[in-house]
Amino acid sequence: MRFYWLRDVPNPRYSGGHDYGNKWGLPGVHCPVCTDTWATTGDSYPSVDLSHLPVEEQKKYLSRVEEDYAEFERLREQVRPLAPPGVHLWPGTKFGPMNGLARGEFGPLVLHHPWTLLMRREPLERLKAEGLQGLKGVRTELRFRKKNPPELLEMELLPLGDFHSDAVPEPPSPCPKCERRGLKRPEEPILDAATLPQDLDLFRLADFKTMIIGTERFVEAVRRLGYEEDIAFKELPVRGTPLQRS
Repeated sequence: MRFYWLRDVPNPRYSGGHDYGNKWGLPGVHCPVCTDTWATTGDSYPSVDLSHLPVEEQKKYLSRVEEDYAEFERLREQVRPLAPPGVHLWPGTKFGPMNGLARGEFGPLVLHHPWTLLMRREPLERLKAEGLQGLKGVRTELRFRKKNPPELLEMELLPLGDFHSDAVPEPPSPCPKCERRGLKRPEEPILDAATLPQDLDLFRLADFKTMIIGTERFVEAVRRLGYEEDIAFKELPVRGTPLQRS
């Protein structure tokens, strides 16, 4: 199986652009052990709905920094039952529909920010009909300043897959408290075959969540249907032995 990194193109055909952000999110955090103040970029679960929480509690899931680490942990655990099973929920993880302003004209697939993939409804349904797995779209709440705006859906992508040790020979050790590693993306990414999913055709890399990865099945379907106008695909080398699934 081949794997491809989804990239934007230098001269897109469509002019569409949008703000980055979702309705809620875990705050950034100040770690009492490593003393770093940080938040992740890329982790987003737009299907997670926090509207059942009291309004004052919802306000705690806004873009900010939480100095009390115990309070951050409480907020994270309060959301965990609503999130996809097994995901880590790092500081800065986004929840709820994408909001903000949108402008211009949008093509079938949109990669205005390299860590956020949007699709129109019809292309998403046609790709699903091709038998691709892992395509979950959640309708955005982007605001347009024009009549009859397009329906755009944010793809909810699970974080899976790591860099191979040949690409990161000496990975930094994680903080024992907040688990931040401060890993930098290698100039020549190499994927570890043993960590890659065999049953999903679209996901984001767990090691570097701003990297969206598609399988060759996904790339072939996008090209066959003529949806690659504003997206480039860079094949990444894969090393190691794929994980055998029972």
